[in-house]
Amino acid sequence: METEIFNNGTNIKEFWILGFENLHRFRILLFLLILLDYVVTISANVMIVLLVTTTRHVYSPMYFFLSHLSLNDILFITNIAPQLLSIVLNNGSAATIAGCFTQFYFFELSAVVETFLLTVMSYDRYLAICNPLRYSSIMELKLCVNLAASTWVSGIVLSFIHIILFRQVIFCRSNVINHIFCDLLPILKLSCSDVSVNKIAMYIISIPILYFPLICITGTYTNILLSILRISTTSTGRQKAFSTCSSHLTVVCIYYGTLLFNYMVPSEGNYISLQKVGSVLYTTVTPLLNPIIYSLRNEAIRGALMSFISKCMRGTF
Repeated sequence: METEIFNNGTNIKEFWILGFENLHRFRILLFLLILLDYVVTISANVMIVLLVTTTRHVYSPMYFFLSHLSLNDILFITNIAPQLLSIVLNNGSAATIAGCFTQFYFFELSAVVETFLLTVMSYDRYLAICNPLRYSSIMELKLCVNLAASTWVSGIVLSFIHIILFRQVIFCRSNVINHIFCDLLPILKLSCSDVSVNKIAMYIISIPILYFPLICITGTYTNILLSILRISTTSTGRQKAFSTCSSHLTVVCIYYGTLLFNYMVPSEGNYISLQKVGSVLYTTVTPLLNPIIYSLRNEAIRGALMSFISKCMRGTF
């Protein structure tokens, strides 16, 4: 481990990410499961992007945002899974401070983009169900591009705030991060300097990237539910309305469910192992479920997939 002396302490230059302890004979099994999850997740999300960009009849604002969600999921799991595989296989993994900060930056970037994209997609469903006559005129291509670009720019800017604040943090205690990746609180626990500003920034930033999107999504789906309930029970319109937003609502519930579970579990004592399991679900399983839910529950995606496979088999794609 590379170190240098700083004010009667040791300024750590390298972290050791502990991962899971005492895996023993389950280590290879967990490695294979994570590897399979990673390969399937990348393949499924790449397929979603290809279907949306190459198949005309599935192009719509909802699928445009879905392709960005898939791109973000690819970034999300690629940032975590390769190092996690090394951690599981080698009972831990070394990471430089710069590498650790970089991983955290892209982790937060992906998390921010995911919450904002889910918010935009809920607004899209709100317009489609509650204001269908004006839907096409409002959700034009220009607005879709601006909304998607805004989510990425917001993620880039908001995530960079923590990186700037990290420059003032001095690490001189243990170099062991008792987690499965470089997350904010496990990193700050190793600091021997005042990190109150970092924690205040964390709480302030959580308002626009977590609570505000959650409030918006809750509000839009409340209006959607009220609009659906006003539809006659004998009408097929109610079933169609439910089917147009059920996939997105399922993804929202899974994402926020795993996210809240992960950060509500105390990161100390006997709860650390439980938080690590929650982090694995949040960072590696959720990106896999998104394309599966949309493809299995969406007739247009299933039809486009079958057509894509048929063209590939005929060599006419």
